[in-house]
Amino acid sequence: MLRKKIAVLVFSVLLSACGYHLRGSSTEVAQEIKSIYWDGGTLQLREQLKGVLGSSASKLADSPEKAGVTVKILNEDFRHRVLSLSSRGRSNEVELDYQLDYELYKEGKLLLERQPLRLRREYFNDQQDIIAKDNEERVIRDEMYQQAIQSILSRARLELQAASK
Repeated sequence: MLRKKIAVLVFSVLLSACGYHLRGSSTEVAQEIKSIYWDGGTLQLREQLKGVLGSSASKLADSPEKAGVTVKILNEDFRHRVLSLSSRGRSNEVELDYQLDYELYKEGKLLLERQPLRLRREYFNDQQDIIAKDNEERVIRDEMYQQAIQSILSRARLELQAASK
């Protein structure tokens, strides 16, 4: 029993020393972005944004005047497309396509002109397990929203660093 405990302890120390961390377990938002005003976007995107910012030092501002960076979301679109059908005419493979355009502002001035962002995911739709597949699609959508937010925040960090030089 003691050997198992020691082995688990050694394994966890080695695992943490290599820099490994669980996917989505923590989100780092740059120090340059202390507050963000998010203008536009769907409710689902905004909910994921609150989750991302909840685990970081950055906060969601009430107005653009109180924010270090303003993200303006333009033309957000989420599409669900069937890629292949079964012999019974039901979808076997599905593609999720998420697109949006965004602009970045700092103190009311345009920091980055309109930028497109597009994410795609495909998954197998097993007709024997419909309920699980609905849940899988929801999880994939949430991950796509999180990835979009991370991409936008990373770009904002880079633009702020470039502007300060």
